[in-house]
Amino acid sequence: MVARKKHYRPAGKKKEGNAARFVTRSQAVKQLQVNLPLFRKLCILKGIFPREPKKKVKGNHHTYYHLKDVSFIQHDPLVQQMRDIRAYGKKVKKAEAKKNKDRAVILKQRRPTYKLDHVILQRYPTFIDALRDLDDCLTMVHLFACLPAIEDRIEVKRIQNCRRMSHEWQAFISRTHKLRKVFVSVKGIYCQAEVKGQLITWLTPHPLQQVLTEDIDFNIMLNFLEFYEALLAFVNCHLYRSINVKYPPILDPQLEAFSAELYALSRYFDASSRSSELDPQVSSLPGTGKVAESELRLAQLQHQLPSNEPGALMGLVENIPGEDEEDNDTMVCKGLFKDMKFFLNREVNRESLLFVIPAFGGIVSWKGDGAPFEEDDNSITHQIVDRPLQHELCEGRKYVQPQWVYDCVIAKKILPTRDYLAGRELPPHLSPFVDPKEEGYVPDYALKIEQWKAAEILPLPDVGKEDLEDPQDIADIEKAKEAAKNEKKLKALQEKYFEGLKEEIKGVPASSSISNTDNQISAKSTEDREESDPDYEQIARDNDERHLKLMTKKKRGLYEAMKKGKERKQENVEVIKKRKRNLKASQKTRDG
Repeated sequence: MVARKKHYRPAGKKKEGNAARFVTRSQAVKQLQVNLPLFRKLCILKGIFPREPKKKVKGNHHTYYHLKDVSFIQHDPLVQQMRDIRAYGKKVKKAEAKKNKDRAVILKQRRPTYKLDHVILQRYPTFIDALRDLDDCLTMVHLFACLPAIEDRIEVKRIQNCRRMSHEWQAFISRTHKLRKVFVSVKGIYCQAEVKGQLITWLTPHPLQQVLTEDIDFNIMLNFLEFYEALLAFVNCHLYRSINVKYPPILDPQLEAFSAELYALSRYFDASSRSSELDPQVSSLPGTGKVAESELRLAQLQHQLPSNEPGALMGLVENIPGEDEEDNDTMVCKGLFKDMKFFLNREVNRESLLFVIPAFGGIVSWKGDGAPFEEDDNSITHQIVDRPLQHELCEGRKYVQPQWVYDCVIAKKILPTRDYLAGRELPPHLSPFVDPKEEGYVPDYALKIEQWKAAEILPLPDVGKEDLEDPQDIADIEKAKEAAKNEKKLKALQEKYFEGLKEEIKGVPASSSISNTDNQISAKSTEDREESDPDYEQIARDNDERHLKLMTKKKRGLYEAMKKGKERKQENVEVIKKRKRNLKASQKTRDG
């Protein structure tokens, strides 16, 4: 066959390869006929990000976008709507410049808007896709829910909307007992929930006064927040309808004024469940009159609830209509704080514990307006305090610090309260997101918790102040010691078994029917053979070197990186052990 000659292509006539597939940012802005801030906003809303071509035709100092992505933005109706909004803004400025205040006010009231419904459906064809991309969304919404309003930068409506949607999400997770992990760190409170089989992790800031600096670009963050608000509204609506609860919820204005939104949502859940039980056909009837009548009836039911009733979030309602069958994790989480009643002091982080405790089956109240029950309630089992006690203690009530709640959630067991009593030095708060066995170092407190789990010595509800003098506690400690001895025996038997296997491989017979003389002869023969046997460790090292030489350059680099990572991890473990030894030595010298 005759090879075809490459046709001559004049310069500038037709582009091929990377020059045809990728364009720079300035070329994309020129093609879309928008300014740079609007181009950034469109890229954020549509999920378009820069690409890295193998060959950068225009140079390394440019940002490149795929041509198909740019054309994807170009054909979206958002572009024309943004242009209309910009042109309408010029009309407002013109009216203000002519000092025509009435016309400027009318134009501002009729300002055109746009929706992101079609963008959400394009980016997330299924609900599972939306749940997979919810981590950053929840973190951003919870962040802005804690920020202060700043003039010309962050609007008050934006913060109120973020606070409302974050409470709606937390109320659903707590109601359905989908919370799995909680960890309090310096950055904030990490939470992980399991919804529809998807693990969703987000970060909630601490309730502290936030100080904002001038070097933060809020325009980019607000563009992301605009998309995340629309996404979370869709997700909350779908989740609420999955449990036969109408969205958006109708809340008690009095509880909203007391900043008790989570409790107001719990009462809404309770009222909606009662209305669905009384009239299950209301939601299926057509017509706007029936919907308005059902909403009015829901509001009446909500006001008919007694003010001292804990509500659904506080563990009142057991069954959730429309909910799927509960798995084992949900059953464990639902019954962790069962038959326990908590009361929160003023100094405690109220919102976090109002979210965590009911998610694990507990009933909770607080000191303040709108609380379900007061501090003098005799049925309270635990009172959460974070300061030295200044009043008399109530009999039959445990005064513990907030870390006890989080550690019980992490361990999925009710831990003894002797280390968490008011004024005690707290044990280490271990992260549930880190596997100690993979890291190579298991803390002492983690081993202690594992021993409690293995020996099943965790008392329910918990141990009293004088648990060391309790004979039942001493018996539990003896059980733990016996369990530890049994584990050591099992390990010794395993090692002995593996040694026997090694001897069989080397040629030593393991039959019990051989006489003592045969054993002595075989022992002498094995000794002679061991002298002539090669070094197995050296053979293993030679095999590793041989395999390493046969590897490609890329695989060899990955192998070396893995080895360096293991060595670095081992060095970190040694540093932790050294610090632990130094700490114990300093404590001994201090006590001695």
